[in-house]
Amino acid sequence: MRERSAGDTRDDSAGAGAGNASGPAAGQRVLRGLRRASGLLRWTSLRLRLVVVFGLVALTAAVSASGIAYWLNRNTVLERTQNAVLNDFRKSLEDSTRSLPLRPRCAELQDAARQMAAGPQDYAVLLIGADREGKACAATTNKNLLTLDSVPLSLRTAVDEVRPVDESNRYAHHLYWQRKEVGDAPYLVAGAKVIGGGPTGYMIKSLAAERQDLNSLAWSLGIATALALVGSALLAQAAATTVLRPVQRLGHAARQLGEGRLDTRLRVTGTDELADLSRTFNRTAERLEHRVEELSGREAASRRFVADMSHELRTPLTAITAVSEVLEEEADSLDPMIAPAVQLVVSETRRLNDLVENLMEVTRFDAGTARLVLDDVDVADQVTACVDARAWLDAVELDADRGIVARLDPRRLDVILANLIGNALKHGGSPVRVSVHTEEVPGDGAGGRTGSTAVTGGPAAPHASGGPEAGTEQEGPERSGQEPDAGPGGGELVIRVRDHGPGIPEEVLPHVFDRFYKASASRPRSEGSGLGLSIALENAHIHGGEITAANLPEGGAVFTLRLPMDATPLTDGDRRDRGTARAADEGTEDGR
Repeated sequence: MRERSAGDTRDDSAGAGAGNASGPAAGQRVLRGLRRASGLLRWTSLRLRLVVVFGLVALTAAVSASGIAYWLNRNTVLERTQNAVLNDFRKSLEDSTRSLPLRPRCAELQDAARQMAAGPQDYAVLLIGADREGKACAATTNKNLLTLDSVPLSLRTAVDEVRPVDESNRYAHHLYWQRKEVGDAPYLVAGAKVIGGGPTGYMIKSLAAERQDLNSLAWSLGIATALALVGSALLAQAAATTVLRPVQRLGHAARQLGEGRLDTRLRVTGTDELADLSRTFNRTAERLEHRVEELSGREAASRRFVADMSHELRTPLTAITAVSEVLEEEADSLDPMIAPAVQLVVSETRRLNDLVENLMEVTRFDAGTARLVLDDVDVADQVTACVDARAWLDAVELDADRGIVARLDPRRLDVILANLIGNALKHGGSPVRVSVHTEEVPGDGAGGRTGSTAVTGGPAAPHASGGPEAGTEQEGPERSGQEPDAGPGGGELVIRVRDHGPGIPEEVLPHVFDRFYKASASRPRSEGSGLGLSIALENAHIHGGEITAANLPEGGAVFTLRLPMDATPLTDGDRRDRGTARAADEGTEDGR
């Protein structure tokens, strides 16, 4: 009788095969789940991503280690128990059947079975033999658990099989074993035939204690895995904090740098990659600060040059203007050959004077020294006075009710109206219609708007952008500070200036408020400098308003001016200091 593992007779072999068949599909599902998880991680914070990655790595390592440990311990426990039981069963079967006759009575088989089952391994025994009369006899120590029918057929077949005896196989019968489930409890079943004639013995041993031990081991490994996962999460949090704190400082410094605080620097500690990144940031910020200082100095010098040049030109221009006015008055008495030259000198002198005044005003806006001088203005009277002062009454239609009173800077409003109406008269088509009304702006608290150019459909024809400079004298009180961040509520004043010309070409429309821009490059010496609409837009901005330009479907262009009804809040509060440029322009203005 030889012990032999009946691996091909185990009940769990089919289950193992099924598990292998479903392996590829399960692996694909796991891969798809990991891809989805990696896609979601791209949209989360870096800290969470670090914690999740650390956790996944720790979980994978802990599960792998626990699985290997469980598998090794399971095999060790089962093999130790199995070997002990099988060795005891083989020895007991040999000892108990040695004293039995070749054909024992059933009572003798029963006594031998009880003797075998009384051993330390506590298993049930079934002995099957034939008595002297040839009748089969089955002696069992547990009729409810172990009978011939409860023994798996594959195990019985293997036990009854007679193997040829040769050099590689010295025994015709061997000991076979198999694990099976009875209810929910695991059992070890083994069987062997006594060599040389004798009964066939089977035993069944409960493995419930081993299963309980393995379950306890599994719970222990699971708890250890959970603790490892928690520990890895804490370590990941600490590592993320260590890594992200310099990154957060770098982000905060970058935001400060973006807000204009060019003196922002990072404190550098260590020699790792993050420290090198901080040094690079400091070097970049330092170079940027030097570059901005250089450009700011150049810009301030340029503004100072324009302001000084304009200021210095005013003195000779005053004398030239006086002389030209005298010549204009005496034009009728001059030689007819000289009169055209005199008229040219007079017109060009006026044009140069307007250009100097506009340059001075542009310099004030660039330096941030322009300010509002507010007063209560009847808008209809203001428009009428603007048109009447420039002798445009016959060419302008006014649609404005008296009694619309806004608190604005009347001089700057006059400049805006003069430029818009003059531009429409010069480059559009008569009649020019000016309409005034108010609009409610629910929850309006935003000011300091940026002028924009609305591009809409309409016929295209030449239309200049720079308005007339007549009546656009810009001298006035200086303003310190910046354009406001918040405007008054209470609705808006809307003034529309419409002409009946061909409209503004589509390629010109986005540039009508650009400085020195002229629609026709072939007319560089056309009347006007190209600063009129730009100055009008700046005056709208200083009120917290805007100007937009558009073409009408029925033809003609329309400029829409929107201003707050009360600009008082724009003059309240502190303004941002403009730096060296403001100081330079203030010094220049004092000399004017």
